[in-house]
Amino acid sequence: MSDIQDLVERYIAVWNETDPVARRGRLEALWAEDGSYVDPLAVAEGREAFDATIAAVQAQFPGLVFRLAGPVDAHHHLARFTWELGPVDGAALAVGFDVAAVGADGRIQTVHGFLDKVPSL
Repeated sequence: MSDIQDLVERYIAVWNETDPVARRGRLEALWAEDGSYVDPLAVAEGREAFDATIAAVQAQFPGLVFRLAGPVDAHHHLARFTWELGPVDGAALAVGFDVAAVGADGRIQTVHGFLDKVPSL
């Protein structure tokens, strides 16, 4: 379980990494080359598309950070966790949960995201 906890914490850290070169390095260590991400607002197939999705979210919500909003629940190769997006020391503006599948190599293969609370734009 601690391996999955660490993996999810590194996943959240990727969403917060604003340096494109550093983010790409973290993605290569964490994310399967053909990994996929899907939520109600985005679909990303592969590292390049996922990296672009993160950059777009950061551009839309500058200065906000993602954080875990509770424990990671995991079994077999699956992890479920709730996250928040908001100011470092402030209330969450967005809340959701993700379900991640981990491949045999220990990298994230798929993430299915769900949005529970989204800010008005």
